[in-house]
Amino acid sequence: MKALAPGTVIFHRHRGYGVITAVNLLTGWIAARFGSESRTLDLNLSTDEVQFADGEAILFRRAPPDRMPHARLMAMVRELHRAGYQKLYLYAWPKPSGLHWRWHLFTGQRDWMQRSWREGWYGSGADYNVNPVMGWGDMPGAGTGELIDALARFDPQGLAQALGRDEDHTAWFEQVCEQLLPGYMYSLDMARPDGGPLTAMPPVPVIPVRATLPPYSGPDIAWPPGWAGLWSKVHAPPTPRPNFTGIPEL
Repeated sequence: MKALAPGTVIFHRHRGYGVITAVNLLTGWIAARFGSESRTLDLNLSTDEVQFADGEAILFRRAPPDRMPHARLMAMVRELHRAGYQKLYLYAWPKPSGLHWRWHLFTGQRDWMQRSWREGWYGSGADYNVNPVMGWGDMPGAGTGELIDALARFDPQGLAQALGRDEDHTAWFEQVCEQLLPGYMYSLDMARPDGGPLTAMPPVPVIPVRATLPPYSGPDIAWPPGWAGLWSKVHAPPTPRPNFTGIPEL
């Protein structure tokens, strides 16, 4: 199915042509404007017979779009790994509500706790449901090559930091993509047993990215190589604390 996002031109049998102003990929409700700049109409993509501008039906129930961007991100990272950008890592974890998953791309060290932040390289499924873009100048529904091209244009210096070899992590990521794509994603949660301490290698949950997919029933996903103890070990600050006194510290 084509991309559904604010700005998409649609056709309604009773209202004619209109433009989507807001969309929620989780529920299937959209707000659209039909001829009036000040008034919008709420429509349900499953029941209100909304079509794309060229007449193609929007089969939200039968062919739902991805609720979360993680599978698209995994496909992009896999292609970049194959092109030699093996120091690029994808971390995903749930928001406290459990309704959405965050994601973060980072480069350099494997250790997520020591990562460097780059604007536009992180996001949330909650934001994606309303505006299905990654945040680096990509278009809704962009394919793997288009996502890579947009990221390279948005932050070429940041992407250059991913050049290099990390063979065991790349092999792990390739295997995970073979098992999960295109319909499932992994989550590296820091869940702990009730009342227990954090564990070095907690289970890796697998979540479907579309509503109609059954629960994952394939083999278990192993913890990424070199990431064991991510939550349980002692972490040093990534940079020295700022000193505003003007007096050198010993």
